[in-house]
Amino acid sequence: MLVLRSGLTRALAARTLAPQVHSSFATGPRQYDGTFYEFRTYYFKPSKMNEFLENLKKNIHLRTAHSELVGSWSVEFGGKMNKVFHIWKYDNFAHRTEVWKALAKNKDWQQFLIPNLALIDEQEFEITYLVPWCKLEKPAKEGVYELVIFQMKPGGPALWGDAFRRALNAHVDLGYSKLVGVFHTEYGALNRVHVLWWNESADSRAAGRHQSHEDPRVVAAVRESVNYLVSQQNMLLLPTSFSPLK
Repeated sequence: MLVLRSGLTRALAARTLAPQVHSSFATGPRQYDGTFYEFRTYYFKPSKMNEFLENLKKNIHLRTAHSELVGSWSVEFGGKMNKVFHIWKYDNFAHRTEVWKALAKNKDWQQFLIPNLALIDEQEFEITYLVPWCKLEKPAKEGVYELVIFQMKPGGPALWGDAFRRALNAHVDLGYSKLVGVFHTEYGALNRVHVLWWNESADSRAAGRHQSHEDPRVVAAVRESVNYLVSQQNMLLLPTSFSPLK
């Protein structure tokens, strides 16, 4: 009996002393309220993208009557061309289900959608949450956007979240770019973070990037975060004519 008690005491002590991992980057607080953002990327047949956007512009009100369009952009540089990127906001998954049921019954929307599907070559959807320390910001004036996709090492935000946040804040606090939102993927490629930036123009973005590369404060913050980075992709986005974010 004494041996059993002694073993139980050691086990409880080990459990008590086990290190607790905490991260302000964890997505839990955002998930509790249910709100998520769907990233929808459309790849078009060559020469068909503008035709689709013009048709969508005439009918987008049918779609936004059901859920909020955060932004819509065409991809100017970075990766495949003839690509359009949308961000849609939903209150929860039940809300998304209701939206798509309603759209399936909407004859006007279906009359637009069905013939225009032939213009699309490929589609990609991801479900993301805003990280809890970031709220969605709307730029005060028109400009260009940059979407940076970071593929992080397995382990989740508890492993790399704090270092990643410090790297982003170094750019923001020093005025090199304006942060619009930071999103963590829930469905799609996991351990992926999407960072949406705003700049006044492509040239101002380039100038700020060159300056930040020579700023020791930014270099030090970024150097720490790259230890957790697997890959990175940057895309320059131009708002469509009907995008709420300009």
